[in-house]
Amino acid sequence: MIPALLHPTLVAVAATVDATAEVETVAPTGNPAHGDYQWNFAFRMAKALRMNPRALAEKLAPQIVHPAIRKVEVAGPGFINLTLDDAWIARTVAAQVTEPDVGIAPEGAGRTVVVDFSSPNVAKRMHIGHMRSTHIGDALVRMHRASGWTVIGDNHIGDWGTQFGKLIVAYRNWLDPVAFQADAIGELERLYVEFGNRAKDDPSLGDAARAEIAKLQKGDPENTALWREFLSISMAEFQAVYRRLGVRFDETLGESAYRDMTDKVVEDLLAAGIAEVSEGATIVRFEHDVAIVRKKDGADNYTTSDVACVRYREGRWHPDRIVIVTDMRQQRHFQQVFEIARRLDATDAELVHAWFGMLVLPDGAVPSTRGGNTIRLVDLLDEAVRRARAVVDAKSPNLDEAERAAIAEAVGVGAVRYADLSQHPQTNVTFDWDRMLSLDGNTAPYLLYSHARCASVLAKALRPEEGQEAPDLGAIVIGDPLERELLLALARYPEMVAAATRGYRPNQLAEHLFEVANRFNRFYHDLPVLKGGDARASRLALVDASRRVLRHGMEILGLSVLDRM
Repeated sequence: MIPALLHPTLVAVAATVDATAEVETVAPTGNPAHGDYQWNFAFRMAKALRMNPRALAEKLAPQIVHPAIRKVEVAGPGFINLTLDDAWIARTVAAQVTEPDVGIAPEGAGRTVVVDFSSPNVAKRMHIGHMRSTHIGDALVRMHRASGWTVIGDNHIGDWGTQFGKLIVAYRNWLDPVAFQADAIGELERLYVEFGNRAKDDPSLGDAARAEIAKLQKGDPENTALWREFLSISMAEFQAVYRRLGVRFDETLGESAYRDMTDKVVEDLLAAGIAEVSEGATIVRFEHDVAIVRKKDGADNYTTSDVACVRYREGRWHPDRIVIVTDMRQQRHFQQVFEIARRLDATDAELVHAWFGMLVLPDGAVPSTRGGNTIRLVDLLDEAVRRARAVVDAKSPNLDEAERAAIAEAVGVGAVRYADLSQHPQTNVTFDWDRMLSLDGNTAPYLLYSHARCASVLAKALRPEEGQEAPDLGAIVIGDPLERELLLALARYPEMVAAATRGYRPNQLAEHLFEVANRFNRFYHDLPVLKGGDARASRLALVDASRRVLRHGMEILGLSVLDRM
């Protein structure tokens, strides 16, 4: 990565004026006219050193000497702008793209991270409300893995709690056996909504549900058998969706897996003086509020089981980092869970809540099974594929049926996934069919098409005549500003992956891939490649480098990459 490569030189230069100063790395300039990277050390340190910022910058600039740097300039009140050497950029990109990791630094080498994501509830279909956690979490798994981490993708499913008492009551009273046989998960979902509707007018149903969940918690054979059937039906439904999305998990454990560990958590919290009994409940006090870890009736809650889960993960994997991906509504919950875990010395891992904004409907409502306003995730994917297939059939009728179907699936599912990942995770996203399934602009289809264009150009160029060997790609030589712009974007790819991983922001990687695709298409449109004369071999090498970076980045985002569309 370029900033990391330059950093030791900058540290040495900074030490000539203050050996103890913290030295920030360089950042890309906002305007290419001001060079490629900017170093703000002089501007930041001038006051501490009692110097004019520009005078300090002019003192430091001549000392910045590195093979990657062609020009160093002082600008404005004390900024130092760095312009990279063209030949160095070309050599660096040529070397990076031939490596399996495309030059991404193995920052996580020797370290383990657990990423907890998706987490659907049993007996309910996956709907668009599950989309953000699934997409963002899977991208974080892939980004960490690309950065050298040993990654455990963990699906912490909702398979325990009061909803099962409600479902058992509904199942025994209002089950439609024919509907259950035809669509088991659909019938379970209908029963859950039915219970909610009836309970509004019949308070006794709530008492009945609490009685059934109490029986389940005590191991009642009939309720346990029903619970296991609900779980089996749900897992089959979930796996079908995950296969389609290209998502896999290393571990799938529900909340039920930790219920035998919660007694020990509460005992240890009380013994350590972290928790106390107040009005019959066991609580942990914080500066401004409290967390209940055991209710008056002796029941545990999510706080208790989540602390137990932290302990379980520490004992099984000894992770260096645990990342939990949920929506913004759970911020306070996980602040409390993490604080309790730290007080209890449950883990040495860095604990991260990678929260995201809500997906809301056009009327501002949040999709909810209970509210009956959900859109099934599989229906969204089907509609995306249907729209993509219409475009494929119109533009590529010469392809056979199987290939057109495969292209439509990759484009449609990729469009849904990328539309989510290209958004800043911590912003709310309003669901809109047309925007979610758009094939134009900063979209998955645009990236997929750009990659397919690269592959097509290379296939034409490197197809040997009969009896001849395929020609080699040439060394990359910059002969036009468009070539330099594209090369610089390719060279920055590893640092953008690193930044996106550190910030838990897949959208940063998506934005960079869009910039690479834009620069490639400008380059391809304005400069001849196949008929490039003396520049042909170099430009083909640049096309190949673009193809490799686009493929690698899209695979990290979980897109199915196509060689032709």
